[in-house]
This record gives sequence, structure tokens and C-alpha cells, in this order.
Amino acid sequence: MAGRTRNSSSKRATLADVARLANVSAITVSRVLNHPDKVSDDLKRRVQEAIENLGYIPNQSASSLASARSRVIGVSIPSLSNIVFNDVLRGIYDVAGANGYKVLLVDTHYSPLEEEKMVRTLLSQSPEAMIITGGDQTRACQRMLESAAIPVVQMMEILPNPLDMNVGFSHYQAGYDVAVSLLETGCKSLGFIGARMDMRVQQRMAGFVRALEERNAYQPDWIATTPEPSSIALGGELLRSLISSSAGAIDGIFCCNDDLALGALFESQRMNIKIPTDLALCGFNDFETSAFVNPSLSSVHVPRFEMGVKAAQMILDQLEGRAPVSKKVDIGYEIVMRQSTAVAK
Repeated sequence: MAGRTRNSSSKRATLADVARLANVSAITVSRVLNHPDKVSDDLKRRVQEAIENLGYIPNQSASSLASARSRVIGVSIPSLSNIVFNDVLRGIYDVAGANGYKVLLVDTHYSPLEEEKMVRTLLSQSPEAMIITGGDQTRACQRMLESAAIPVVQMMEILPNPLDMNVGFSHYQAGYDVAVSLLETGCKSLGFIGARMDMRVQQRMAGFVRALEERNAYQPDWIATTPEPSSIALGGELLRSLISSSAGAIDGIFCCNDDLALGALFESQRMNIKIPTDLALCGFNDFETSAFVNPSLSSVHVPRFEMGVKAAQMILDQLEGRAPVSKKVDIGYEIVMRQSTAVAK
């Protein structure tokens, strides 16, 4: 189709206009928009060409009222700037988009009170389901989600009593296992570096500390934390603080994320501390960069994309009337040991 058939002074194009131009019924256009997986490629092409030619914008409010379905999934995450959530969101978007659902995304800035406000805003848009992060919602937020009577998935951690469905992993156990792994390399004096200190970071630290306590290897002064957001620069600062407070006795450090671990790695090189001969370092999240620095950084790998996919699939199963195999899924993790922890003491 050559050129637009309407100009900027024309009235807004309607679904009926699209149907006439595509030479199909209005019902067919609606089916293409709302259930693209149930129509032929030829029909989708013709309708899409008509939509593009007319500059048609679907009226989602009217569509929702007519069908009693918004085909919207609300998603709440703590930070749009934290790249940890990029892979998770990609998994959610891939599954939702392929099945004709749209995603409404909000950033709660690691604040339960902000999350309460954002969830209220999302629910006002009549989503068919919600995917939220973690389990530290306010009681008011929990009540809103329960009253909404829609499928809810809490992701990123395993919860003892989820509101509905849950996919994640145990941050506590991951921290515990990192401590054990570092001790098995030959480390004897372990410290911890943490920032932001949200609930999941606190769980990692608690597991790490517990493993050391069980082995009589815990030193309270060898913990350096701050509520500030993580950064590479902050990792260097915290390393210096920890080395100073321990009088250089520490021979292994678990950093709560790879940003801090990379900062600690770079700062150790400036301080002429040999990694891993003098000091072993392990991060968390296993960013791509971690495998390519020198020495390469050990880290905890979490299948974040797969977690997003699973969360979205659990939602779709509920919405399409399929009971999920399990309402709680442990996605697991892997401690990837690289050069920064390679040398036994």
C-alpha cells in the first residue's frame, strides 16, 4: 500500500477504518490485535499494513471493557538502573510479547513504601496479573495484591510464605556456600563487603556469617557495609576499610555483587595486593565483565533470564487455565570459581 490514506487533519482512525482498508471484518482486526497467535500470517500482514498506513492506535480501554481482559501484566522491580534486572525483564518481555500480552513496568527504588504506591498505580490499570520482586512488601501492599484476586509471582528469592506463586533462589544458602567454597580453597580469614543492604544482600551476608560461625572463623570486625548504592569506586573504598580494620589479616573476601568485587580487585592492584595469592575475591551476579578482567573474577551465577521466563510462564499458565506444575520454583545458582580464588594458601 503506497502512502497514507489519511492526513493529519483527519479524525483519528478507527478499528472499522482498519477493517475496510484490510478488506476484513472488524472482528478479524480485533482478533489480530488481541490473539495474534490464532490468526494466519497473511491476515496479520494485511491488518498490520492497514494499521501502519492509517496510523491507527488501538483503544486499550475500550478493548478491555469489551473483552473484560486488559492483556496487561504489571511488573515491579527495585531499580531500572541496576543491570541485574535486565536479563530478568528480557525473559518476561519475551514470553509476554510472544503471547499477546503487554508489560507495564514500575521502579520502586528499593523502597517498600514506594512499591506500595507503584503497585496501587499498576492495579488501577486493571492488569491481569502481577510480577513483583522479593517478599518485603508492606502489609497494605500485600492486602492490595490479595484483594485484586489476580495471579501474582514474587521473584528473585525463595520465600517461606509467598502471596501466590514464587520463583527465585536462596540468597542465604548462596552466601553460606560461598563461605564454604572460599575456605575450601585454603582461605582462613574471611571478610564481607556489602552495599545498599536490601533484604537479599542481608540474606547473603547472614548465610556467609553463619557458615563462618559454624567453623569458628567469624570475626565481626571483618564486615564492611554501607547503605549507599553499589559502585566500582565504592568497592575500592570498602576494600581499603576492611584491610585497615583487619590489619591485613584477611585472606579472602566475599563481595555482595560484582560491582563491589571489581572495585576491590582494581584497588587491590593499586595497593600491590596480589590476587589470589595474597587475597581471594568472590563477587555475586556473574556479570559478563567478570570473566574478562585479569585475573578473572569468581562469582555466583544466577540464571536471571530463565527466572524471568519462568515467572512469565507461571503467569500465563494461570491466565490460560493451566495449573502450574509447582507454585514455588527454586531456579538455583552456581558458584563459578575463576582466577581470583584459584590459589590455595
